[in-house]
Amino acid sequence: MARILVVDDEVGIRELLSEILYDEGHTIELAENAAQARAARLRGRPDLVLLDIWMPDTDGVTLLKEWNAAGLLDMPVIMMSGHATIDTAVEATKIGAIDFLEKPITLQRLLKTISTGLARGRTTVAKSASGAFAPVNPQATVAVTVAAPVVTTPAPIVATAVSPDQGLLGDISLDQPLREARDEFERVYFEYHLARENNSMTRVSDKTGLERTHLYRKLKQLGIEARKRSS
Repeated sequence: MARILVVDDEVGIRELLSEILYDEGHTIELAENAAQARAARLRGRPDLVLLDIWMPDTDGVTLLKEWNAAGLLDMPVIMMSGHATIDTAVEATKIGAIDFLEKPITLQRLLKTISTGLARGRTTVAKSASGAFAPVNPQATVAVTVAAPVVTTPAPIVATAVSPDQGLLGDISLDQPLREARDEFERVYFEYHLARENNSMTRVSDKTGLERTHLYRKLKQLGIEARKRSS
């Protein structure tokens, strides 16, 4: 588990990354601009930062330079952008960023880059209170406070015959447009699998055959909020 700071001015990106990383067991802090990112960094050193390049107040490269000049760039930073040039990415890595993710970010690429960044962070040096550098203990654990998972036992879904007179399939009315009927069915379908798999997005993804980024978007579209888990 790690504490990850996500800095991006797009609320949809922040929410999606937060959900994915929380489900991976990490604690997440969000910042929508450089000012909030500065404040978060001063409150404590994150284990890793996902930093967007293009932001309205101060761009990510400028913020990276500030942290470097102030001696605060002692954590792995991964830059993100959908519009950055190769020169911008190269500049960021010269300043101290360890990698660059191009939007839209695939789930596999995101998790692999974060895993590599956290591993690198555990082997780098960290400043001690006296100002000297000391190796980070790779065995150190990160204290994380998470809500206890809510375990529910799903009620079995029983196939119900369609009655021409009642126009029902279970509780789903068939006397409505196809789109609405399909949304109701999908809502029941995903709520069943979430309860059955104790809200593990990894297992639900496997069971339903949906790639996890798509699964998050589908749940949000249907108004379903999966409970966050620590594992």
